[in-house]
Amino acid sequence: MPPRMRCLTGSIPKNPPSRRLLAPRSRRVQFFTPDMLETVHEIAIYIHRFHNLDLFQQGWYQIKISARWEDGSLESCGTPSRVIQYEAPNIVSDDIFAVWRIDDADHSFFTHPFKIKYARQDVPLSIMVSFNFATGKYERPASSAAILKFELMYAPMFENGNEIQASIEMFPTAVHEFRIPPKALHGLHSYCPVHFDAFHAVLVDLSVHIVFLKSGTSIQEKVSSTSLMVENIADEYYGSNQILGQGWSPKAIEIVKSLFVSREILMEEIRNLSKAIGQKIDDLHNADLNLGKFEFIGSSLRTDLSTANTGISGSSMGVGHLAGMLQNILEKSNGTVNFENDVMLYSLSKEELLDVYFTMGNQLSFLWNTFLNFHRINRIAILEHLHGVWAMDRKAEWSIWMVHSKIEVPHRYLKSGADDSSHHNALGKVVGVRKSNDEPAQGATTRAELHRRSIAQMKINSHSIQDMYIFGDPSHVPVVLVEQHVIDLPNNSSLHSPDPNDAAIPTGLGKNVVPKFSLGPKRNCRVLRAVVFVHGFQGHHLDLRLVRNQWLLIDPGAECLMSEANEEKTTGDFREMGRRLALEVVAFLRKKMDKLSRYGGCKVTKLSFVGHSIGNIIIRSALTESVMGPFLKHLYTYMSISGPHLGYWYSSNSLFNSGLWLLKKLKGAQCINQLTSTDDPDLQNTFFYKLCKQKTLENFKNIILVSSPQDGYVPYHSARIELCQASSWDQSKKSHIFMDMLNNCLDQIRAPSSERRVFMRCDVNFDTSSQVRNLNTIIGRAAHIEFLETDIFAKFIMWSFPEFFL
Repeated sequence: MPPRMRCLTGSIPKNPPSRRLLAPRSRRVQFFTPDMLETVHEIAIYIHRFHNLDLFQQGWYQIKISARWEDGSLESCGTPSRVIQYEAPNIVSDDIFAVWRIDDADHSFFTHPFKIKYARQDVPLSIMVSFNFATGKYERPASSAAILKFELMYAPMFENGNEIQASIEMFPTAVHEFRIPPKALHGLHSYCPVHFDAFHAVLVDLSVHIVFLKSGTSIQEKVSSTSLMVENIADEYYGSNQILGQGWSPKAIEIVKSLFVSREILMEEIRNLSKAIGQKIDDLHNADLNLGKFEFIGSSLRTDLSTANTGISGSSMGVGHLAGMLQNILEKSNGTVNFENDVMLYSLSKEELLDVYFTMGNQLSFLWNTFLNFHRINRIAILEHLHGVWAMDRKAEWSIWMVHSKIEVPHRYLKSGADDSSHHNALGKVVGVRKSNDEPAQGATTRAELHRRSIAQMKINSHSIQDMYIFGDPSHVPVVLVEQHVIDLPNNSSLHSPDPNDAAIPTGLGKNVVPKFSLGPKRNCRVLRAVVFVHGFQGHHLDLRLVRNQWLLIDPGAECLMSEANEEKTTGDFREMGRRLALEVVAFLRKKMDKLSRYGGCKVTKLSFVGHSIGNIIIRSALTESVMGPFLKHLYTYMSISGPHLGYWYSSNSLFNSGLWLLKKLKGAQCINQLTSTDDPDLQNTFFYKLCKQKTLENFKNIILVSSPQDGYVPYHSARIELCQASSWDQSKKSHIFMDMLNNCLDQIRAPSSERRVFMRCDVNFDTSSQVRNLNTIIGRAAHIEFLETDIFAKFIMWSFPEFFL
């Protein structure tokens, strides 16, 4: 039986006209039944667009969405309750079919299918679907988390294209799940990007809006001269003992408290969104959105029930006055609601509690419909604001896996003599040498593992949506140790070292200011932001595509060059590889500048580089070429991923060293001779010694060195450009040459060529507990390649410091 089809367009139901809910006891009573306390968690998902970053296959795609309880409690699945197509897709186009559907068998929602033909393609969807989780007649508000499941459905594209309507079946190719914690089910408004996986790199821009509501009720009215019938029927739910302060159902109390919470969250979000996008609800043209019946006073919502202020019990306390009293009693000094104080609620009669329940429920329904209408009119502005909030929150949320520290670096390392195993800084202070059992790589690994164990014991209690790629198994996520270095410039007092607390804040923004993010490419024709990605030894030009995709998510307007100049040519001389890269980069930049010249020319250029392994040496070699001279002043961010900046001296990996020796003997690879400084008998004439003297780093405003102590292919100290313990014990000339190379690199980083330079070392420690022990793990190749096969470390670093990539 085919799935049930629903119409393409929908509309938000108008707020039902207010009715007189309360009546004097002497004239009429309410006939209450237990199902009147039914409630529902509504999760509304607004799907804005589908953006193809890096899908490998052309074809037909669509998104399937479903929702379920994490623990299978109550009814296991959420039910699609309403679908609103904000903008009808172009049904004339051959690239889209304007049919969305709901599958009643598994309670899932399918967007209309659309055709993907090229990279960076945008498909507008503009649709909102709501899932309802009913809590049942006698159930408390949800104590379990909800899971949102997004599936990428695919069907191949045939020549006539239209076969999909009749015969082509869509198959799931990728899944991305999110967890909504119980706290968030009372109310949440959040941006939630869906990326699927490394083989299906897309971006589905969407936002999630959650509210806890009173379910629809039918109130039967009976004429009676007594309230005995009301009391007898209500006793079925609350219990027969109705002495003051006794006999109340804890479930009923929790329901009322949860409605208070949901109302406060929704009220606050309406205020915040209205203020953030500069659109007041009172100014909207639709009179139905006017909040005339309610007014904001402080942090509580007071109800004007001047025509209906008598409770069904005959109490002199009106419903609006009662709700206001409860709010004032339960409200903390900071404006939040304190529901540990239940005395007021337990002191109410059953009729008064029902009054509050219906009052809160009606207010919530009104506010929720107000928000939905407000969202429909201002959906793009709201989504962009929520995107900005989400981006600002990444550093705090992902801090679980990131350990930040600030370390002083000696101004210059000196070798004081052949018999001296210590080193001094420029100020003459002696810096002690680490003990043999305190090797930096071992220390970093131990520190990361201790932190990983603490994560395994951590109970993550969050109000935010949790990405199950990360939160699904937190102890297996890479741990990143971030060191932000203060560069001492004693002779240049006007230049100051960056404060690590300010590094995550874009210039000109305060800590509480949300930056403006655009959901599409930045169309500033006066600014060129170019990023060049360079692969490593025997690599492919798409090796760094995961890092590129993260960069494009932060800056959709970036122009990316995946270098192909040295593909299958990485065994030769680094000078030749650098020259080929330089010519490729210059041709790329001139092409982009010529294009911008048609629109008035390029006023600002930001040129950034990302390299993996020896790709970093190729980058630095390219920067020494004369053709790159005019562009050096435009250098912005340099991100080195496991780059051997000091060569392979003092490598402790004997197996890998043997492999290098075989490559030199059997393949005659010139780059291996240069990496091991055996390309010239005079060490001061070797390629690496001369490269370190060249000013290849001093023009970058941001330098990020990404390393891993588990990477056996690149010496740990070489990737981090830091002192090696073995060199401190070495009494040969080699150690002096090494010290010169190190100091020359650090001098460039400290050079006062920029008013503000950020220098960071990011140590990535991958979880190896599930890896099979084989040759790759023994020689350290697994971690070296892991940088190319996962993007979690890049997410953590790049979204924690987005200003380096904008």
